[in-house]
Amino acid sequence: MTPGHAERSGLGAMTGGVVFALSTLLLVQAVSPCPKECSCDSYAKVVDCRGRGLYDIPHKLHPETQELYLQDNRIRGLGSMAFRETPQLRVLDLANNTITMLSPSALLGLRGLRSLSLANNSIREVDRRFLGSIRNLTQLDLSYNNIGGLPGALADSFHHLTHLSLHYNRLTKVDRTHLEALGSLEVLNLRGNPWKCDCQMIGLKLWLETFTFKGGVMDEVVCAQPHAMRERDLQQVPYELFHTCMTTSYSYLFANIHHLDNQHRLLRGHLHPSPEAPPYGGEFGPPPECEAKQKPRPVNLRHAIATVVITGVVCGIVCLMMLAAAVYGCAYAAIMAKYQRELKKREKEAGGGGTQRENTDREGEKEPLENAIA
Repeated sequence: MTPGHAERSGLGAMTGGVVFALSTLLLVQAVSPCPKECSCDSYAKVVDCRGRGLYDIPHKLHPETQELYLQDNRIRGLGSMAFRETPQLRVLDLANNTITMLSPSALLGLRGLRSLSLANNSIREVDRRFLGSIRNLTQLDLSYNNIGGLPGALADSFHHLTHLSLHYNRLTKVDRTHLEALGSLEVLNLRGNPWKCDCQMIGLKLWLETFTFKGGVMDEVVCAQPHAMRERDLQQVPYELFHTCMTTSYSYLFANIHHLDNQHRLLRGHLHPSPEAPPYGGEFGPPPECEAKQKPRPVNLRHAIATVVITGVVCGIVCLMMLAAAVYGCAYAAIMAKYQRELKKREKEAGGGGTQRENTDREGEKEPLENAIA
């Protein structure tokens, strides 16, 4: 082989290598598209668009993206099916934006979403349909917004939710049934809301005590009103301060009945499982933990003694009234009997005097007649 021929062969090989590298690069870019304003990790399937001044969700995202970070931008709303290009998303972070509008179908198609953060936005209301399509969510952060009430979908959809952050919103009360349905909840943040600690909060107080007793982690629920309970943690407020609620409202009674009924059903399900339920152990998983019974509340001795004394006084008064009624009845019967006897006696005496007078009159009429004949 001549030197010229070898040189041409080497140049051809180098050119072929460059062409192959460029083709590979173009192929990778075609297979793994990435928005120009973001950085992408195709191996980890992560797209990072933090702090890029975005006003909308970026397009041309790879359909296999599993983590999308969009915090610290200027996004104002989420339109219908905003993430249709990334159906395999598992982590979605939209914190520190200016979001005010959430389309009910914005998250449609994200069945595998596990973590959603909408913290530090301007959200006032969350439509129940917005959360209805992400039933496998485990972490939800709605803190630092202007939310005034929780959607009903929170109780219908999030059976796998373990972390829920609602601190620093405008919540004044939370329906206890929304929280009771979150059977897997482990961490709950409620600090910084203007809680109204009235009679309707007794149900939440009972649920919070049960939640922490079972090992749940939570911060404090500081009351904002009424004035007597301001700046006090709801969990530390004694039940004596809810005395007016217990005597004039049925909220406390219904809350306790509902709570005890749920506990009874749960305990009955553990002691008498249905025949259709799968056996414990093996491939069916470990048996459910036996729920510890709550400690009975100590009885107030003074209240018990006062109740007994009042009951005794009332019973004594009733007995005295019955005795007085019996004496009055006997006396009245005796007086009426005596009166009847005297009345009959007078009638007899009146009847005897009238007969004697008639006989005397007859004898007086016979005497003048006899004298006239004579």
